[in-house]
Amino acid sequence: MILSRAKPALQTNSDSKKDHGKSSSKNSQFEEYLEKRDYAGAVTLLEFKHVSENKKNIIDEWLAFCAFHRGDYKKALQIYQNLQKLNAEIENALVNTACCLFYLGMYEESKSLLQKAPPSGLKSRLNFHLAHKLKDESTLMEYHEHLQDILEDQLSLAAIHYLRAHYQEAIDIYKRLLLQNRENIALNVYLGLCYYKLDYYDVSQEVLGIYLNKYPDSVIATNLKACNTFRLYNGTAAENELKSIADQGSHVGFGYDLLKHNLVVFRDGEGAMQVFPGLVDVVPEARLNLVIHYLRNNDTREAFDLIRDIQPAVPQEYILKGVVNAALGQEINSLEHIKVAEECFHLVGSSTSECDTIHGRQCMAATFFLANQFEEVLVYLTSIKSYLHSDNTFNFNFGQAKTACNQFKEAEEIFLLIDDHRIKNDYVYVSNLARCFVMNKKPQQAWELYGKLEGTAEGFNLLLLIANDCYRMGEFWYAAKAFDMLDKIEPNPEFWEGKRGAVVGVFQGVIAKKFPLDMLGDVLQLLRNTTSNQSEQIANVVRRWAKDQRLSVS
Repeated sequence: MILSRAKPALQTNSDSKKDHGKSSSKNSQFEEYLEKRDYAGAVTLLEFKHVSENKKNIIDEWLAFCAFHRGDYKKALQIYQNLQKLNAEIENALVNTACCLFYLGMYEESKSLLQKAPPSGLKSRLNFHLAHKLKDESTLMEYHEHLQDILEDQLSLAAIHYLRAHYQEAIDIYKRLLLQNRENIALNVYLGLCYYKLDYYDVSQEVLGIYLNKYPDSVIATNLKACNTFRLYNGTAAENELKSIADQGSHVGFGYDLLKHNLVVFRDGEGAMQVFPGLVDVVPEARLNLVIHYLRNNDTREAFDLIRDIQPAVPQEYILKGVVNAALGQEINSLEHIKVAEECFHLVGSSTSECDTIHGRQCMAATFFLANQFEEVLVYLTSIKSYLHSDNTFNFNFGQAKTACNQFKEAEEIFLLIDDHRIKNDYVYVSNLARCFVMNKKPQQAWELYGKLEGTAEGFNLLLLIANDCYRMGEFWYAAKAFDMLDKIEPNPEFWEGKRGAVVGVFQGVIAKKFPLDMLGDVLQLLRNTTSNQSEQIANVVRRWAKDQRLSVS
């Protein structure tokens, strides 16, 4: 894809002999810049030459070359276009211009211009990449057949494998090329990228070190090293890896957009809205990370609008599309979105490449979770719990599945491991934990949870849950209190009937010596707060029994 020459053709041999004293040192300096990949220095030298020498066309070609390699594709494009106006016969001018358009994301324009270019290996490779970008499978296969067993063509093939998430196929090509081209150590960076995508972060660091030992200032390699560090350790350590490059700011040139993107990720989304939107069509991961940012901030509709037109190609894209549709489906009660989420999760979880990975098993668990098949959910989550025992989201889902399967003791233990306040303030968490407390004979703790929601709509729902569950479990005192509160908030014959049954249950518990005697006073107080005629009749029965037992109740 990227043009290269073994030696810079700034002068002919005859020119060199005529003007050896004046320019050989500059040519040598230019070669040193290229060797060191110092394209900014090379551009500065070329611009000086442009003023002092006559061979402006040749210098302009090299200016475009250096600008392209520095990542300044707009400048390279402008130079190539100007050169074509001066001399339409310049070798490779059209295909070079098409390369600039490709890197600027102008794929249709690149394809159109490329049709006018004469046949060449570079033209075939660029058409191969354009077919992938434009999702033209028939053209992709056509140019695939044109590829030869030469370095440039095999690198293009490996790149397409990488972009289509066929990482092992790409690795096989890069390893073979390394055996044939030991001096081309940049291949180790490509290998490192593949291993990173396969979650082999240690292996990625190892092969990457071979390149960084020689080129420690490489932006791409340093970025990848930081990404590995992020996965292996944390964002702070990853950011430290980028410090030397980040301090250069926009002077970094090629890779600066990637640098900005990764710094936001390492800082856990800090500055996401200032960086990600402008990179959505530049850095492939930017769109997905912006979707994640919207989800974290409960902007489900924004996340959906951003991902709705994406046709997933790799597991991460299927997973994210599934998460967004599941969230929106639950938010607006849409079975259509839930169905899309189930399909996305099932495709990943059942695929041969992902079925035995942590993500794959989480996806299968999510599929069954959305289908309310919680016994199956537990099968998959139990198989990976040792890897995610401290993950709050995992424990939230695991606890819900345990609760749904009536495994309340384990569910309570799992819920209490969660320390994320956003989850702990979620009504789903509170209601499930309250149910666990009641079922585990801890109704007082369930009642304390209600105290935090008192006076809210969710508090009313929690009261209803506590009232019914406590009644079912024979925790009649807390059932009576809950039904009493419900009756005060919203007078309803059903709430009185629940309260009446719970009060009688407390009275029977006192007689059977299951509850303390002083509960009778509390029961009588609850009955005084009820307007039903039956309440006085029940109170009289309680008082008569207490009198027969020579007990004093108020």
